[in-house]
Amino acid sequence: MGIGAANMETTPSAGGELLARLGDVCGERGLGGLAARLRALGEGVAGDMSAIEAALAELPRGAGLVARSATHLLDLGGKRLRPLCVALAARVGRGFDAAARELAVAVELTHTATLLHDDVVDLGVMRRNVATARVVYGNAASIFAGDWLLVEALRRVRRSEVPGALDRLLGVIEEMIFAESLQLESRGRLAAGRAEWLAVVEGKTAALFRWAMWAGGRAGGLGERECAALEAYGRHLGVAFQVIDDVLDFAGDPAVTGKALLTDLGEGKLTYPLIVALEREPSLAAVLTEVLAAGEADAAAGAQVVAVLRATGAIDAARTLAEDSAREAVGCLGVLPAGRARGDLETIAVATVNRDR
Repeated sequence: MGIGAANMETTPSAGGELLARLGDVCGERGLGGLAARLRALGEGVAGDMSAIEAALAELPRGAGLVARSATHLLDLGGKRLRPLCVALAARVGRGFDAAARELAVAVELTHTATLLHDDVVDLGVMRRNVATARVVYGNAASIFAGDWLLVEALRRVRRSEVPGALDRLLGVIEEMIFAESLQLESRGRLAAGRAEWLAVVEGKTAALFRWAMWAGGRAGGLGERECAALEAYGRHLGVAFQVIDDVLDFAGDPAVTGKALLTDLGEGKLTYPLIVALEREPSLAAVLTEVLAAGEADAAAGAQVVAVLRATGAIDAARTLAEDSAREAVGCLGVLPAGRARGDLETIAVATVNRDR
């Protein structure tokens, strides 16, 4: 039994809301079987996710500018997909215990810290349909809040006493920093290609998914072979997740995603659909050059870009890459014992490519 069993009557967690939303979307798309599996998955991890939410709720609130800035974003919920990965990986082994909870909280704090920093770098004004912490409290407060969350994350990993988890997270944070730096160097350059895009994704997004899966597996008592398989799963899941993020920048519903369309493009980021479209229709470069120079896409330019993406099949190509990455993730699970936990990981991989936020 997971440690969160006693918390089953608490308010539904953000992770539970994610699974419910994924189930609704899958149902709307005629994927009734997948929707049913997601509902069952949500019921199975409800106690674990409630325990994670309870731990996050214990962070100081109103104790100062840094705490208010940090919890401003945490309290908006979010997908909680990375903590869910820790919980599911632990369940492949002996189950979700106090150590796994500390690691799950740590991965969410690390992720939230990167978002606080990203919003300062990108001059972001909206996240999850509300003003960003930097807008409410200022850039400096947002940076310090992110730093504080990273310290708290590392402290919790140390507290878990899972061998190797702290050193690995430090390595992952370093990967993320260098990936962010690479993205910064590439900003506004149309010459960036698939290899550079993948290098950024694997360092900035997939690396934390990798750690979440490995750490959960180790907390669950799994051996090196099984943890390596979970880590590989996390890498491919992270790529699939980012590709869908790239798609939603052009084809999402802002009311659902929490950010305006073409936000990434306005920030000078060359995402996967744009790279494919440029390969297939080089004339798109002229429009993109104007958008990048302006720092935003007006309605006419935005409509033109989206039209080219659809005409070249770039959005479909991106979805195909996400589906391929999800299949590769599932393929990594073959060394794990058959059972509900492994099946839940397969469900998450398949459902990730169907998300709408």
